[in-house]
Amino acid sequence: MNVHIVQHNIQTNNPEENLKWIMAELETQASKDALLTVFPACTLCGYPQYGSAAYTDLQKRAQSALQQLIQCSEHRAFLVGLPLQIQDKGLCNAIVFVQNCAIRAIVTKKYLAPDEQKYFVRGEGVQSLNFQGQQIAIGFYEDLKELTRGHGEQPDIIICCGCNVFNYNKPYNIRYRMHKTVENLNASLVFVNRVGGEGPYLFAGGSMAMNAAGSVLCQFPYFEEHSASIDLQLLTNYDDEKPEAVELVYKALVMGVSEYFRKNGLQRAVLGLSGGIDSALVCALAVAALGAENVHGILMPSQYSTDHSVKDAEDLAHNLGISYDIVPIKEVFDGLRKAMKPVFGDRAEDVTEENMQARIRGTILMSYANKFGALVLNTTNKSEAAMGYGTLYGDSCGALSVIGDLYKTEVYQLSEWINRDNEVIPWNSIHKAPSAELRPGQKDSDSLPDYAVLDAILNLHIEEQLSADEIEDEGYDAELVKEVLRKVRVNEWKRLQFAPQLKVSPMSFGLDRRVPIS
Repeated sequence: MNVHIVQHNIQTNNPEENLKWIMAELETQASKDALLTVFPACTLCGYPQYGSAAYTDLQKRAQSALQQLIQCSEHRAFLVGLPLQIQDKGLCNAIVFVQNCAIRAIVTKKYLAPDEQKYFVRGEGVQSLNFQGQQIAIGFYEDLKELTRGHGEQPDIIICCGCNVFNYNKPYNIRYRMHKTVENLNASLVFVNRVGGEGPYLFAGGSMAMNAAGSVLCQFPYFEEHSASIDLQLLTNYDDEKPEAVELVYKALVMGVSEYFRKNGLQRAVLGLSGGIDSALVCALAVAALGAENVHGILMPSQYSTDHSVKDAEDLAHNLGISYDIVPIKEVFDGLRKAMKPVFGDRAEDVTEENMQARIRGTILMSYANKFGALVLNTTNKSEAAMGYGTLYGDSCGALSVIGDLYKTEVYQLSEWINRDNEVIPWNSIHKAPSAELRPGQKDSDSLPDYAVLDAILNLHIEEQLSADEIEDEGYDAELVKEVLRKVRVNEWKRLQFAPQLKVSPMSFGLDRRVPIS
């Protein structure tokens, strides 16, 4: 059977715009020549919809778009997804099989994500039907686990419509799961997934087809729109490249920044350049996403900044070809200390004065953003966010947290990958000891364990969800583990006020990991 697979960037809550590209795709010769055209799940309204799914006007607009598609489907067959009111049941996340100006079948999602459960009712799961002499099982990615040999009619073809949120493990997990499904059922398979970004959520694509023998017939590129037709009876094995996780993360973050700006109708970004690795990485990602002409850096040295920090920041700006300004903060900082002297009295300087500097820098960045119509990019990493190592309304400010889901060790890995062919990020920014430079001689190591140890403990606690005792059993110092987990726990309130972060890990703060703040 010849199936046309469409991997597209869906516009959330905009069925009218989605209808246009769906219609255009159905008019292509490749789609016309295929027996069946398959679109990703949630085709007409996108995902996630959150509370907007419950609004009847969106549901009516989506159903109106569906009716237009049905009317234009003479001698055609395709699968399309949308939120659909099912009589005597309620609002379901549905895939509709349209054939020859009629709805042939409606498949409703059974295993709902926690956010979906607030707005959708549980559906029936995978459904099978006979099409062109072939038994086809159609379902959402999450429902495929119910497809097992001996349960129901044996399918000849499995069609899996996904809207799968990216994390750096997901492409490999999907591929493994598709292989096991084909192996178990001895059926050919089509998996179609969307690309694009929706706020913090990123979609990788990676659609694929396999024959019943388990050979990969096609593998679509990650993070790119793509469509192609494939004959599921082919015996040829497609020799595809399997990108490293670090490359997928790079592409995900670049796409995430690009999508965030494009879908919000904005172009310009501004960020503070400290000369350190975090701001350097964010700047490199922003330039790849938006172009050097749309990224502006601001260097904000204090009396505690080292000469090499300013030079490293300037070298980065020159390497990337971005504009930048230098705005020293000493005068403002001295003025603020003087203004607060009557209030603070004779109290000794402490972290308060360190936070003042961070908040001055945040104010400078936000002021530039207001004046020039830009968005501030936040440069906090996951290790810092986990430990509360940052200043609320200071270095935590920003419209988007670009690397907030990368541990510090992963920041190093990605930066070195970017520099694999030539120096983009100054090597000194990568190799020097990290420092906030808010007091003389300050280093991150004054307040935090070595990042290799810290990140290993954080990963075991956050991603693996191990307790203190279980982490200690892995060979880590008991007192260190208790202190790290204590800081993770007491800084939840601070993380809740951070900028939205691009999700690339299996367990992102706020999106996946939600715990009480008190």
